[in-house]
Amino acid sequence: MSTVVSTARERAGWVFYDWANQVFSTSVVTVFLSLYLTSVAEADAQASGQPCSDPNALVQCDVSLFGIPVAAGSVFGYLISLATVLQVLVLPVVGAVADRTGAKRRMLGVFAFVGAAATSALALMAGTDWQIGFALFLVANTALGASIVVYYAFLPELADADERDVLSARGWAFGYLGGGLALIVHLGIYLGHDALGLSSGDAVRVCFVTAGLWWAAFTVIPLRRLHDRPPVAAARSGNGFRQLAATLREARRFPLTLAFLGAYLIFADGINTVAQIAGLYGERELLLPREVLIATILLVQFVAYGGAVVHGLLAARFGARRTILGSLVAWTVITTLAYFVTAGSTVEFIAVAIGIGLVLGGTLALTRSLYSQLIPPGKEAEYFALYEIGEEGTSWIGPLVFSAVAGATGSFRPAIISLIAFFVVGGVAMAFVPLRRAIRAAGNDEPALV
Repeated sequence: MSTVVSTARERAGWVFYDWANQVFSTSVVTVFLSLYLTSVAEADAQASGQPCSDPNALVQCDVSLFGIPVAAGSVFGYLISLATVLQVLVLPVVGAVADRTGAKRRMLGVFAFVGAAATSALALMAGTDWQIGFALFLVANTALGASIVVYYAFLPELADADERDVLSARGWAFGYLGGGLALIVHLGIYLGHDALGLSSGDAVRVCFVTAGLWWAAFTVIPLRRLHDRPPVAAARSGNGFRQLAATLREARRFPLTLAFLGAYLIFADGINTVAQIAGLYGERELLLPREVLIATILLVQFVAYGGAVVHGLLAARFGARRTILGSLVAWTVITTLAYFVTAGSTVEFIAVAIGIGLVLGGTLALTRSLYSQLIPPGKEAEYFALYEIGEEGTSWIGPLVFSAVAGATGSFRPAIISLIAFFVVGGVAMAFVPLRRAIRAAGNDEPALV
């Protein structure tokens, strides 16, 4: 066991990285990239003479992905799946190096700035060149994942067992607030593109540039305030799969930690897939104007801020696990309601979106803090590398299931309802993990409530 020594200034600086990077998940992934990449991919297919303006374009309009014909409407889902495979290669090595060199602060800065640069460079995607955006997203998303591994590894060093839920929830809440403010700026640019002398496509590309700048600029704050702690052991090297195998071999000594992680990876896959495809679902299945979608997602950011704060309060009273399980029940209900939303109904879409916002940040925030208590001391980044593989929509199963069901049925409705399985299976699995025993087995102090 180790004694937590940190200042309020350092903890506040840590929270700011949630503020800095949330713009990527909100403005880039959720709002602009899925829709813009799909439209550029459809333009590519249209250039080859395919009827992409047809209502059945989802199943008729194909592009070539590594020589394999895939539906243009499914390109984004396959991109998310490939991004996960790339993270499996990279993140385990990042975690091991961070733990054994103690250079977390420097690594956080390098990965954040690389990701921010790749995000701004998404502006190069135009016309039919969707492949450029495809490649740049892989770079930006991998850099984000690597930076998040290092960022999460700071949490056990900054707060003890009884403070961690509150600090983690504060970070998520602050992140959604920052993401919401950035989206206001991007909403102004997109909706006011005529007044700015821009086409809608040009406006999206400006949003990509400013999103990267936002990410880079606010990363400076945690870099100035966070401090490295001494490493536990010398660094070891190896490729991603070998390092992942080595970590898993060591983790077999903590089977309850692995059981919790497995449950998390299942339900987080469902959560992040719903968040990522919300814009695509609203535009292509519900036939809502893009302006409505952007405004709704903006609303969700501020609702999620309040939801994360409330989750922190509920965890302080009832424990993190009970609060998480309650949230998963809510996810199941909300996803079911999304299936029944009437096409063209703005009010119904907004009502479902508000429900998502209430549980979006809090569920993941509490899981992050709870998992940090199941990690053996000195292995924080290495174990969070395993965790991050399923974080922020990078798990491949959810997007693949969604894309496959959508491609097979020609509709996003059965695809969205298929995601309920992730919440049910993940929740049941977590309910059976004896958390207090898992915390003791990892060599950590037990909080008053779990």
